[in-house]
Amino acid sequence: MSEPALQISDLHVSYGRVRAVQGLTLEVREGQVVALLGPNGAGKSSTLRAISGQAPIVSGAVRALGQDLRALKPDRIVSLGVAHVPEGREVFASLTAEENLEMGGAARGGHSQLELVYELFPRLLERRAQRAGTLSGGEQQMLAIGRALMSDPRLLLLDEPSMGLAPIVVKEVMEQLRQVASRGMSVLLVEQNAAVALELADYAYVMATGELRREGVPDEIGGADELMAAYLGG
Repeated sequence: MSEPALQISDLHVSYGRVRAVQGLTLEVREGQVVALLGPNGAGKSSTLRAISGQAPIVSGAVRALGQDLRALKPDRIVSLGVAHVPEGREVFASLTAEENLEMGGAARGGHSQLELVYELFPRLLERRAQRAGTLSGGEQQMLAIGRALMSDPRLLLLDEPSMGLAPIVVKEVMEQLRQVASRGMSVLLVEQNAAVALELADYAYVMATGELRREGVPDEIGGADELMAAYLGG
């Protein structure tokens, strides 16, 4: 059996005295969509930041695409084929949509995936000359995902892609993510919207207060209502 696209073992992440992640172990197989669920403060975003080299790893192992990531800088991690779409989208507001996409391509030596991005997100083609700051929230989320795809990643890290979006826009964005996953890309999806995440995911992990509380395939892990009541603060 080939090595997983992502393998985390006994991960501990701390910010000073604040322990954000405590002993997390998970994996994402090649071509698999894995959801990482939990309430605010569970350690989900810190996990993604640790993978992408943006959070301090106290101990534990993080391997992606056959490489040990712990000592690597973020730009080197991107060059290996790991792309991180952060919470809040963080588009360059003064640049056009297409200029934002080109910035994503530059992160991996100018490799361009414009044709693929416009195929997946045709609205970005329509808005390519529009400044990113004037796009709707849904369009900015599509742009953030498209910018990550411009680096031609093999592992995509997504942090709360549904946050702040109307339900109809969430449905559209998730359908586009389904198309991304269908191309064989490995995806680690952080979400508070359990129903949305479990519909898309092949496997799921549930965190609370920095620790893993539950894992399994969506049919086994429990319904969204149960998870909300037990773990997600609903």
